[in-house]
Amino acid sequence: MRDYFIRRFLLIIPTMIGLTLLVFAITRFVPGGPMERAMMQFRMASSEGRSSGPGGGGASLSESQLQQLKAFYGFDKPWPLAYADWLGKVCQGDLGTSTRYTEPVWDLIAERLPVSTYFGLMTFLLSYGICIPLGVLKALKHQQPVDTWSSVFIFAGYAIPSFALGALLVVFCAARWQWFPVGGFTSDEFEDLSLLGQAWDILQHTALPLICYLVGSFAFLTMMKKNSLLDNLAADYIRTAVAKGCDFKQAVRRHALRNSFIPIATSLGHNLTLFIAGSFLIESIFDINGFGLLGYQSLLDRDYPVVMGQLVIVGVLTLLGNILSDFFVALTDPRVRFE
Repeated sequence: MRDYFIRRFLLIIPTMIGLTLLVFAITRFVPGGPMERAMMQFRMASSEGRSSGPGGGGASLSESQLQQLKAFYGFDKPWPLAYADWLGKVCQGDLGTSTRYTEPVWDLIAERLPVSTYFGLMTFLLSYGICIPLGVLKALKHQQPVDTWSSVFIFAGYAIPSFALGALLVVFCAARWQWFPVGGFTSDEFEDLSLLGQAWDILQHTALPLICYLVGSFAFLTMMKKNSLLDNLAADYIRTAVAKGCDFKQAVRRHALRNSFIPIATSLGHNLTLFIAGSFLIESIFDINGFGLLGYQSLLDRDYPVVMGQLVIVGVLTLLGNILSDFFVALTDPRVRFE
C-alpha cells in the first residue's frame, strides 16, 4: 500500500504539467486576450483625445510600443518557451503578476483565500455534522413519518438551485425584511467592534450564503448515508449477529455504522477543494470577494496569470483529494488493499 501511495504522489507532477500545459496553450490562442484588451483601451483613449481637441494621440501603436506591450504580457516568445519560463517561476513559488491589478498573484489569492476557506470549512462541518446523524435517523426510522417529512424538505431544497435561493434570500430576508445584511463579508465598522461583536457581525453576514452552500449537499450526503446504512442493516452479518444474541443497537453501532461510512469516505477527500474554491455565483449575489469570484472575474478580464495560478492551486488540491479519498477508504474498510 505504501508503494501505491508513493506512485500516486509522483503522478501529481506529470498530471499537473499536462493540465497546465493544455490550459496555457489555450490562453495563447483564444481571442480577446490581454494584448487585444490593452490595444482596445489605447484606441478608446486616442479617440477621446482627438474628440476633445487637437493634439490627441494616434489611433495605433508603433512597432516598438507593440513589442514592449508583448514583452510586458509575456507574448514576445513562442508559447512553449513562455510556458517553460512560467513553469520555472512556479517551481520557485512565483505565480506571476496580475495583468489587471498589477499585483502578485499570491497576494491576490491570499487576500481572498480566508473568506472562501471560512465558507468551505463551515460548509464541511455543518454538512457532515448534520447529514450523517440525519441519515442514520432516517435509516433507523425508515418509512416512518420522520423519514417521510425530512425527505420532503431535503429534496425540496435540493431542487432549488443555490444561486436562485440566494437571490430569493437577498430580496426577502435582507432587502425587504432586513433580517440580515444585504451583502459583504463584514460591515464597514468591523475593525471598531469587540471580538464578540466581530464574531456576531461575521455570523450575520455569512448566514444567508451558508444556507445556499449547504442546501445542495444536504440531499446527497443524507441519502447516501441512509441508503448505505439500510444496505448494511439488511446484510447477512447483521442478521447473524442478532440471531446469536447480539443486541440490535449494539450490532448497528459496532458493525453497520462503520461499514456504512465507506461510501462517505470515497467522497471525503474530494471536499479538499471546497475549502478554497467557493462559488462565484453565490459570491456574486452576496458581494463577497472570495476565491471563486476572483477566478470568474479573471476569466472575464483575460487575467491569465491569475487564472493559471488558481489552476495550479485547485489542480494540486484536487489530486491530493483523490489520494486522500483512497486513504480514507482503506482506513474505513480493512478489506481494501492497494497494490
